[in-house]
Amino acid sequence: MAAARSIASALGLAVDDAVVLRNSNKLAVRLLPCDVLARVARLGQEVARLEIELAQRLAGTGAPVAALEPRVAPRAYERDGFAVTLWSYYPAVAPGEIAPADYASALGRLHAGMRRLDVGTPHFTDRVAEAQQLIASRDQTPALADTDRALIGDMLRNLRRTIADRGAAEQLLHGEPHPGNVLGAKTGPVFIDLETCCRGPIEFDLAHVPEAVSDLYPDADRDLLAECRGLVLAMIAAWRWDAGDQFPNGAQVGRDLVGTLRKGPPWRSMF
Repeated sequence: MAAARSIASALGLAVDDAVVLRNSNKLAVRLLPCDVLARVARLGQEVARLEIELAQRLAGTGAPVAALEPRVAPRAYERDGFAVTLWSYYPAVAPGEIAPADYASALGRLHAGMRRLDVGTPHFTDRVAEAQQLIASRDQTPALADTDRALIGDMLRNLRRTIADRGAAEQLLHGEPHPGNVLGAKTGPVFIDLETCCRGPIEFDLAHVPEAVSDLYPDADRDLLAECRGLVLAMIAAWRWDAGDQFPNGAQVGRDLVGTLRKGPPWRSMF
């Protein structure tokens, strides 16, 4: 918070107060009275350059993404071991406040804008591989029981192969367009947290949204979506068992997800 306030003040923005909006792997802080959203990460744990490039280029396509703060240069600012990016502030949206039809429409427009970009990003299987590495390391996931480790590891390996073998059309994706990464703007929903962007089938993105939203998304492969839901649940379970995870109530979420995975399909969206 101190780094965010100091950087914003040095840039000429009025900062008398800071309100924490989210504190997990990154810190999201609303700076007042300038009304700027500061996203703070430890140096080396951010991909701010890619996120800023994507935000600028997607805005040029008319895609519904959060805007960078227009009063300062669009870049990552470094101070005291932190990387800080500055964004326009949008009011928080409570669960259920965005109508499923509006959510699905916004995601469709985001995907349409992403199809127009040629940007180097990881493949969705690279993100799966990161989860597999966590599960394979007892040092990183020391509290995970061997039977649960085998369950998550098998699901990650098998569903990764099954989905890839389908050979479905792929494109640039948000990576995690769940409700926590959707904000309300006067013009409609906007997406944030573009650092998770990757390439893959649109069903991988749809696995992160409520079912009432994915049901309204046109031309989705329902069988592929079901497999992607199982894969996403296994990935999230792996992250929650990471000893360094800072997700609020993450340990309980990890235990609940193991129980869900053990019951087997059909898997429902957790969002």
